[in-house]
Amino acid sequence: MKTAFVFPGQGAQYVGMAQDFISAYPEFAAVLDEFDARHQTNLRQIMAEGPEDVLKETRYTQPAILFHSICALKCFEEHSPIRPDYVAGHSLGEITALVANGTLSWNDAMHLVYKRGEFMIKANEGNPFAMAAVMGLDPQMVIDICKEAEKEGLVRAVNFNTPAQTVISGTESGVAKASELAKAKGAKRVVPLIVGGPFHTPLIHKASLWLAQEMENIPFKDATIPLISNVDALPNTSGQISKEKLAKQVISPVLWVDCVRRMIQDGVGYFIEFGPQKVLSGMIKNIDRDVKVFNMEKIEDWKAIDDAFKG
Repeated sequence: MKTAFVFPGQGAQYVGMAQDFISAYPEFAAVLDEFDARHQTNLRQIMAEGPEDVLKETRYTQPAILFHSICALKCFEEHSPIRPDYVAGHSLGEITALVANGTLSWNDAMHLVYKRGEFMIKANEGNPFAMAAVMGLDPQMVIDICKEAEKEGLVRAVNFNTPAQTVISGTESGVAKASELAKAKGAKRVVPLIVGGPFHTPLIHKASLWLAQEMENIPFKDATIPLISNVDALPNTSGQISKEKLAKQVISPVLWVDCVRRMIQDGVGYFIEFGPQKVLSGMIKNIDRDVKVFNMEKIEDWKAIDDAFKG
């Protein structure tokens, strides 16, 4: 059985995240301090103390989750010989995955997700927007509902998280209409999401252009461990192609179900999620209950995972 290392996206953050790693590893804390000095922020304090509303701001959320995820990864690698056959991440987690396979440096990735968050918010230019998670409908039905709702405003199915959970994103009016239609067609729930913009839609196309420009200043190395990309669920080791796909990913749907199924098809039976909470772990079990899923969130988690593999 092959193993995949996977990394979460926005929504997994919480006040107090990564504090055990920061206390135990001065070199990890130094990465955070360098980030704060470079960007004139106080992310280290926000992660430790909040307030939660500030941590939820996209420009802080994204580097905070990436930081926690890489802390967990590096701690695990220090203690365990287990290495991945594939890496993958959900939305911003794809940049984390590129640190895991050696395409990006940790410091460059922290900078990149901070700028990515800024770009994704700025690109919408203050227009009314919304995102919502649709529960209990077939993904194709959600796609069709969005097409029907587009007479009210742009709305797209953007995150295919599980076979029964699809996130929609777009204009406020378009998402409202699609939510109404989804409920009428039998959705179990439609949950509004608190986010900074209409992510993964053409409404923030400028963010894709700005991100591409920003990435020209950052070295992307070729990798030996393939990343399964959100935009097409295909494996890739080319640094240049990873760069191109990251720019495209900002305005493209996150094909998470396809990513997981592709890895399983290629022989992956073990998934280890690195980072805060267990969001991806839950999604993966809802995609295929036969695979083994583990989570590395705290320092002590490595041993249970290592023991399970040995057993």
